[in-house]
Amino acid sequence: MFRLYCLLLFLTLHLFAATQKEVLLLHSYHKGYKWSDDISNAIEEKLEHRKDINISTVYMDTKKIDTPLYYSTLLSLFKQQFENRRFDLILASDNNALDFLNQHQEELFPNTPILFCGINNFNREMISNLNKVSGVVEQVDLKGNFKLISQLHPHLKKLIIINDHSKTGLGIKKDLQPLIKEYSKKFTIEYLDDMDMNQLKNKVSKESQDTVLLFVLLFKDKTGEFFTYKQSLKHIKSISDVPIYGLWDFYLNMGVIGGLVTSAKAQGEAVAQMAIEVLDNNNINDIPILQKSPNRYIFDYHELKRFGIDISQSLDEYKVINEPITIYKQHRNFVVLTLLIILILFIIVLIMRANIQRRKKLEKDLSNRIKFDKVLLDTLPNPIYYKNTDGKLLGCNLSFSKLFNTPKEEVVGKTAFDFFPEEIAAKNVQVDKELLKTFGIKTSELTLHFNDRMRYFILNKAAYESIDGSVGGIVCIMDDITERVQQKQFLIQQSKLAEMGDMVAAIAHQWNEPLVELSAQVQDIALSHQLNELKSEQMNAFVHDSMVQIQYMSKTLSDFRNFLKPSTKKQLFSIEKCLNEIFEIIGKQIFYSNIHLHIEYVNKNEDLLIYGYENEFKQVLLNIINNAKNKIMELGLGANEKKNITIKIYSTNHYNIIEIADNAGEIPANIIGNIFDPYFTTKKQGTGFGLYMAKVIIEDKMQGKIRVKNDNHQVVFTIKMPNQYRE
Repeated sequence: MFRLYCLLLFLTLHLFAATQKEVLLLHSYHKGYKWSDDISNAIEEKLEHRKDINISTVYMDTKKIDTPLYYSTLLSLFKQQFENRRFDLILASDNNALDFLNQHQEELFPNTPILFCGINNFNREMISNLNKVSGVVEQVDLKGNFKLISQLHPHLKKLIIINDHSKTGLGIKKDLQPLIKEYSKKFTIEYLDDMDMNQLKNKVSKESQDTVLLFVLLFKDKTGEFFTYKQSLKHIKSISDVPIYGLWDFYLNMGVIGGLVTSAKAQGEAVAQMAIEVLDNNNINDIPILQKSPNRYIFDYHELKRFGIDISQSLDEYKVINEPITIYKQHRNFVVLTLLIILILFIIVLIMRANIQRRKKLEKDLSNRIKFDKVLLDTLPNPIYYKNTDGKLLGCNLSFSKLFNTPKEEVVGKTAFDFFPEEIAAKNVQVDKELLKTFGIKTSELTLHFNDRMRYFILNKAAYESIDGSVGGIVCIMDDITERVQQKQFLIQQSKLAEMGDMVAAIAHQWNEPLVELSAQVQDIALSHQLNELKSEQMNAFVHDSMVQIQYMSKTLSDFRNFLKPSTKKQLFSIEKCLNEIFEIIGKQIFYSNIHLHIEYVNKNEDLLIYGYENEFKQVLLNIINNAKNKIMELGLGANEKKNITIKIYSTNHYNIIEIADNAGEIPANIIGNIFDPYFTTKKQGTGFGLYMAKVIIEDKMQGKIRVKNDNHQVVFTIKMPNQYRE
C-alpha cells in the first residue's frame, strides 16, 4: 500500500512538473537599474495569477561593461548555467540581450521562442538569426515631446538638449536632426553631447528663465566618467532653475517635469501579454511585432507646480505622479463604499418614509372604513352576526342586538345556544362545520317565537378568509320574512276564498242527496205515526239512517273547514290521501258535470310522500282541477264528445311528479307564458291569484317546480316535488 501511495505521489508531481511553463527573463542591464526593475515588476505582476508559469531572471550587467571579452565570458557562463535546463519561452529586455541571443541562440537555447522589449532603433537585422521571435519596440517619441514643449511654453526662446555618445544616444541624435531643423524657426536649439560634467553644469547654471532642458541620456561624459541615471540627472538638477523634460519614465521623481515618456512598465505589460498568448500554445509567428512603442504622458506634480505649468489645457489623457493624496484619493474605496452605503440608506429611508406614509394613509382609510362598516352594519335592518371557527360570536350589528334584547358588548363570546332553541342551535353547528370545510354558502329557514309572536327568518351563511388565507369564521345575515310569509299566507287565503264559490256549489251537490234522503225518512216516520203504525224497530232504523246522513254532511263541512285552515309547519303527507280528500269535496260536482276523471298511479304499490304544507298543496291541486273543469264546462262539448281530466302520478330518482291534463283545448301561445303572473286572468270575474299562488306555494314554499304546456290539443300541468326530505 505504501508503495502505491509513493507511486501516486510521484505521478502527481510528474504531471504537475509537466504542466509547469519555464520562462527565462534575460536583462541587458543590472538589478537596481530602474528601467530594468520596472520591466521585471510589470512582467511579474502580469503573470502572478498564472500558477503554471515559473520565471527565472538573469542580468547581463552591460551598462557597466560591454567588451567583447566580457560577452565571450557570459557565453561560457550561460552554457554551463543552462546546459541541463529547458525553457518554454525567453524574454529579452533591451538591445544588448536581443543582440546576444541573435548571435548565440542555437548554442544556448535552440528552437526556443523569444519575445523582446525595450529595443531602440529596431530593424530586422537585429533578429536575422531568430525564426521564432516577436516583441515590443522601444521608441522615444521625440516629435510628440517637441510639440508638447512648444505648447506648454509658448514664449520659449531656447531649448537645450543633453545627450551622450552611447549606442542609444547616437540613435536618438540621428532622429533629432530633422526636428531641430524644423523647430529652430520657433526658438533656439542647442545640442550638447561633447562636454564633461563640470562644463555642462556651468553651461546650464547660466541659462535664463525662458529656457527649457530636454534631458535625453547621460551615462558617460566627455572624459569617459560613468554616471548612473540618478547621478547624472542629480548633477544637472542641482544647478538648474529651468524646467527639465525627459524621454523615459525612470527619470521621473528625479527632478524632471515629465513628458511623452517611454514607459518600462508599459513595455513589461505588453511583452507579458504576448508571453501569455505564446504559453497558451499560440504560434509566436502569428503575434505581430509591436512597432509603435506604448508611450504615455506622465508628469511630476511637484515640478508642474514649481514652474506653474497647466497641462490640462493641452492634453486630454495623462498621468500625474506625486500629486498630494486627498482624503478622498487616500481612502477612495472606503469613501465610495461609505457614500454608496449612505445613498442606499437614504433610499431605504425614503422608501420607509413613503411606506410609513402609505401605511398611515392605509391605517386612516382602514379606520374610516371600519367606522363606516360599523355604521353601515348598524344601519342595515337585517340582523347580522359573525363568529370564529369555534362557534363563538365575535360581534353583531344593532338589529341583532335589538332582536334578542342583548347589548352588543355582551354578545361577544356567546354561542348559538345562547340565542336559539337547542334543536335549532345544534342544527346550526352542523351547518357551520360543513361551511368551514367547503367555504360555501348555505341558506335555510328559521322560525322563532318572541313574546307569543312567531317570526320567520331566512339565514344566509358564508365562511370568510383571514388575511393569511386560513378560515376566519362565519358570517350570518338573518332576513326577516315574517311580513312576506304573512302576506303570502293572506294571498293564499284570498285565493282559497276565491275558490269558495265552487266549494259551496260542491257542498250543495254533496248535501243534496242526504237532504232528500232525510226528507223522505221524516215524511215516512210522520206517516207511520199518523197511522199508529210506528214501531220501535222503525224508530231505531230512522235514527240510524238519519245519523249516517248527518255525519256525512258534517264530514263535508269538516273537509271544507280544513281546506280553509292554513298549514303552520311542514310535514310528510301522501299524494293519494290529498287527492282522495279533494275528491270528497268536488268529486260529485265533477261527476254531475259528466266529466270523466281518470287517475293513474304508475307506482301502484308505493305510497308517494311529499314534505311540505299539506293544505296549501291541496289548494294547488284543487285550483288546477277546478280550472280544468270550468274550462270544459265553458267549452260545451257535444254529447258525443268525451270530457276528460286525466291525473298521472309517478316517481323518478329525485322527484314525485303529478301531471294533470284536460281536453278543453290548448292555451293560446301568446299567453301561455303569462298564466303564472299575478293578476293575470282570462275570466271576466277572475282575480288572477289562483295560478300565481300555486307557483308561490310549489316553488317558493316547497322547493318544487310547476310547469304548463300544450300537448296534442290538451293542456298539461306538471308538478315536480322533491321525493327526499329537504329542509
